[in-house]
Amino acid sequence: MQDYIRQRVLEISNYIVESRVTVRQAAKIFGVSKSTVHKDVTERLPEINEELAVKVRAVLEQNKAERHLRGGEATKNKYKGKN
Repeated sequence: MQDYIRQRVLEISNYIVESRVTVRQAAKIFGVSKSTVHKDVTERLPEINEELAVKVRAVLEQNKAERHLRGGEATKNKYKGKN
C-alpha cells in the first residue's frame, strides 16, 4: 500500500472516531467519494491498525443504528413551513 493511501486511511479514521461523523460527511470533508472512505475504513484500516479499526467500526455501527432518525429529521426540515 502506498504511503499517501496509508496516511489518508489514518487521517479519515481518526477524524471519524474523534468527530463521530458519517461516511458521507467524512467523504465531503476529505474530498473523496463515500465508496473510498468506506473501503479505506473497512478493508484497508484493519491491515494498518486493528485497534483503530474496532473504534471506527463502533462509530459506523452507531451511525447505522441512528440513520432512520437523521432521515426523519431531513424530511421534517424539507417540509417545514409547508401546510
